[in-house]
Amino acid sequence: MSGQFEGNVYDTLERRGFVKQCTDENAVRERFGAGPVTAYIGFDPTARSLHAGSLVPIMGLVHLELAGHKPIALVGGGTGLIGDPSGKTEQRQLLAREDLRSNFDAVKRQLGRFLDFDGGKAFAVDNAEWLEPLNYVSFLRDIGRHFSVNRMLSYEAYRLRMEKGLSFLEFNYQICQAYDFLVLHQRYGCVLQMGGDDQWGNIVAGTDLIRRVAGTEAFGLTFPLLATANGEKMGKTARGAVWLDPEQTSCYEYYQYWINVDDRDVPRFLKMFTLLPDDEIARLSALGGAEIREAKAALAFDATRICHGEAAAAEARQGALAAFSGGDAVDAMPTTELARGRLVSADGVRAVDLFVEIGLCASKGEATKLFKSGAGWAGSRTLADHTSVITAEDFTEGQLVLRAGKKRRHRITLVD
Repeated sequence: MSGQFEGNVYDTLERRGFVKQCTDENAVRERFGAGPVTAYIGFDPTARSLHAGSLVPIMGLVHLELAGHKPIALVGGGTGLIGDPSGKTEQRQLLAREDLRSNFDAVKRQLGRFLDFDGGKAFAVDNAEWLEPLNYVSFLRDIGRHFSVNRMLSYEAYRLRMEKGLSFLEFNYQICQAYDFLVLHQRYGCVLQMGGDDQWGNIVAGTDLIRRVAGTEAFGLTFPLLATANGEKMGKTARGAVWLDPEQTSCYEYYQYWINVDDRDVPRFLKMFTLLPDDEIARLSALGGAEIREAKAALAFDATRICHGEAAAAEARQGALAAFSGGDAVDAMPTTELARGRLVSADGVRAVDLFVEIGLCASKGEATKLFKSGAGWAGSRTLADHTSVITAEDFTEGQLVLRAGKKRRHRITLVD
C-alpha cells in the first residue's frame, strides 16, 4: 500500500468518520502525535473470508500504517474456538479446529493484501499462542478475579443475549479478549485496541485489566457500525455477503457493489473505503445528478484497487464499461455454467428460477416484480412476467447475458 498521510492520524480517522467512541480522546491524540503507536484489532476466522462489513476496521489499520504507526492484526485462532456473542442473538456454531486453522490461514493472507506484513510495517499474531496453553485454575486466579460479573452483564452485548440464553463458554469471551490486550501490551507495547462499536465493553475491559495488572494506561477506540442509507446491513446484496475473497465474490462483482451503492452513501463511503485525498473526496462528494457516476466510479475503482490490486480494478472497470455500453461478452463479468440438458429436458428453464439461482434476484417474487416492470432481459429480449422461459434459442454461441435493471448483468455459459 503506497502513500502517506500528513498530520495526526487521530484527526484523519475522525475526519473520515471512523471514530464512534474513545476512552480518552485527548490522550489518544497526544500519543499519536508523540511518535509511533502500536495498536491492534482482532479478527476471528469464523469463515474462510472476511466480508465488506470488515472493511471499516481493516481501513482503520491501513490509515495507522500509512501514518507510520505499528498496526497489529490479531487473527483469533483461540477466541475463534469460543465465538464472540457481540451483536448475535444466537450462539455461533462452533467450528472444528481443522476448519478454524484453514480459515485462519486464509484470513491472514487476505489481511496481508491490505497491510504490509512482509515489509514489517504491520504484523499478524494468533491468540491461540497464549490462550491454548493456559492453566484454567491459574487463569481464573490471576485474571478472572479482576472481572465483575455485574459489570459484564451491564454491557449491551451480554444484556441482549441474556434474553435467549448466554452460554458459559461465550461469557468467557470478554475475559479472553481483555487478556489478549494485556498480552499484546506486555509483549509489544500495544496501547490501543480498536474495533466496532459492539466491542466497546470488551475493549474497556481490556484497558481496565491492563491498569489493574500492569499498572499502566491503555486506550480504546471504536468505529461506527455501518448501515446503508436504506437501512440495510453494510456489505449485503441479493446474493448475500460481499466477500473479500475473489473466489467467493469476483473482482467484477466487488467493483459492481460499489458502483451500485445508494447515491446518499457515496460521500461517506469515499471517506471510509478509499485512500483518495480529502480535496478530491470533497470534489466528488459535491457532484449530483448524472455526474455522480464519476464519484461512484472513483469509489469503485479505489475500493477494488485496495482490496484486489491495480490490475484487477482496471479489468473490473473495463468490464463494467463494456457491459454498460452493450458489450456483453467481457471476461470480468460474473459467469455461471448451465447444463445444456436443462434447456432440452423441460423445454427451457423458468426465468424467475434462473435469476434467483445466479443471484440477480433474492426471491422469485422479486424476479416477478422485476419482469413486470420491464427491467429483466435475456440478451436483447425483455422478459414479460413469471411465466417467461429461457430456451436454447436465447443463446448465441453458447452464451447469454441476463440483466436485472441497467446495471446488474450475469453471463450464462452452456456446458454439455
